[in-house]
Amino acid sequence: MLQGKTALITGASRGIGKGIAEIFAKNGCNIAFTYASSVEKANAFAKEIADKYGVKILGYQSNAADFNQSMELAEKVIADFGTVNILINNAGITRDTLMLRMTEEQWDEVIDTNLKSAFNLTKGMLKHFLGNKSGSIINMTSVVGVMGNAGQANYAASKAGMIGFTKSIAKELGSRNVRCNAVAPGFIETEMTHALDENVRKAWADTIPLKRGGSTEDVANLCLFLASDMSTYITGQTISVCGGMLM
Repeated sequence: MLQGKTALITGASRGIGKGIAEIFAKNGCNIAFTYASSVEKANAFAKEIADKYGVKILGYQSNAADFNQSMELAEKVIADFGTVNILINNAGITRDTLMLRMTEEQWDEVIDTNLKSAFNLTKGMLKHFLGNKSGSIINMTSVVGVMGNAGQANYAASKAGMIGFTKSIAKELGSRNVRCNAVAPGFIETEMTHALDENVRKAWADTIPLKRGGSTEDVANLCLFLASDMSTYITGQTISVCGGMLM
């Protein structure tokens, strides 16, 4: 579905981002991905994907929350791959605590990593997409950005902001055939959720109509659709992958 295309995916060395990279590579897409710290882990992931699917894949150590680093990253990726067709703003963190205890640093860190990073990379890729008169931007939001959650005011605000950002970019760029959509995962089984107590995970699952958590592949399959030519008339939308948690 993505044969010969290139995607830039932020935060793809683990979790949902890693799942997206694998599904995209399986469908013939070349991959540029960012990671925050572990060079060894990123290199091992890149080699695994290249050996398995035969696509070009390069990792870039970059802080998506830093504007200048993001501009440099965009230029380097375009130079290395020749063109970029898909941008997935997936970088994200949590710093959960009740508002009463939340520090300014915890607020700023989450907003910068989760929301400002989307501005940074979209800005960095904008002229390239406009020049090509095509492109698909996919922003990773969350059901929490729609319904809120106690102890996650910073995270919920960043993800709600992502939805507004997505709709605005879709309206600005639609006339140039550049699409922008948001994906809102619910309770997805990742390394982070596996660290939770089994009873906590079961309590979460019991609140979901499908009675289970989702997989990174569930999210990746929706991203695959939105990145492909099967969704050329879809833009400005927020689509949930949540097993019915959000209706």
